Amino acid sequence: MTDYSKYKGALLKRLAELDKRLHVIEAELEAPHSKDWEDAAVEHEGDEVLEGLGTSGQEEIRRIQAALARMRGGEFGCCVKCGEEIAAARLEVVPDAPLCSACAAG
Repeated sequence: MTDYSKYKGALLKRLAELDKRLHVIEAELEAPHSKDWEDAAVEHEGDEVLEGLGTSGQEEIRRIQAALARMRGGEFGCCVKCGEEIAAARLEVVPDAPLCSACAAG
């Protein structure tokens, strides 16, 4: 069995970073807005950007949690589509990758 501890460490570190970022985004979104119409419009646009970043962060958290679950289940490093081993080079770049390069491209 391959040792995936370095991937687990990277995933847990990224999970912590995302958690911190999402808390900052949440605090920004809950901050009171200006009563000035023009300022409020600019703040609203900023909120839309923050909401997009928050959604993206939540999706990444789900991918990381799925990868950690595959580790616990002994399925990490295997493509969830075809069952082939995911190349170590791919896992180095995308440690939460559920698919091998071939399945991800297809």
